[in-house]
Amino acid sequence: MSLTKMITPCLWFDDQAEAAVDLYISVFKNSKITRVSRYGEAGYEIHQRPAGSVMAITFELDGQPFMALNGGPYFQLSEAISFQIFCETQDELDYFWEKLSEGGDPSAQQCGWLKDRFGLTWQVVPTILEELVGDPESEKSQRTTQAMLQMIKLDIAALQSAYEG
Repeated sequence: MSLTKMITPCLWFDDQAEAAVDLYISVFKNSKITRVSRYGEAGYEIHQRPAGSVMAITFELDGQPFMALNGGPYFQLSEAISFQIFCETQDELDYFWEKLSEGGDPSAQQCGWLKDRFGLTWQVVPTILEELVGDPESEKSQRTTQAMLQMIKLDIAALQSAYEG
């Protein structure tokens, strides 16, 4: 698979790319590191990284390609970009929530959104959510949206209960 023919998100870290990738591939099934690139001596005056240290890691999370870059402190991850994880069951939702929120920023957790310990934002949502909140004219959808806005981690049974009234 050639990365030049696909859209591949690149996640910029100061120097935590290895630790972040280790966490992500441990959380998602069917995940792997596909390549590790290292800094050389050339360009040291610009990148200021020791020769041999990790520059970039290409990896897959359940088949989705990503790249993690140790690019220095110049740019930070932001909530403006997040990755959605759609879950069929509450157990699946709880699993991803627990694994990704551990050590993260609790103040950035609301309505199924969380920020992991590396600053990456995730949305852990049930697959049924779009159906439950999809009609802005429906009283059922309005009740479900109101219930969701009160939640930190989403609760599928509570959302369905709000929908049913």
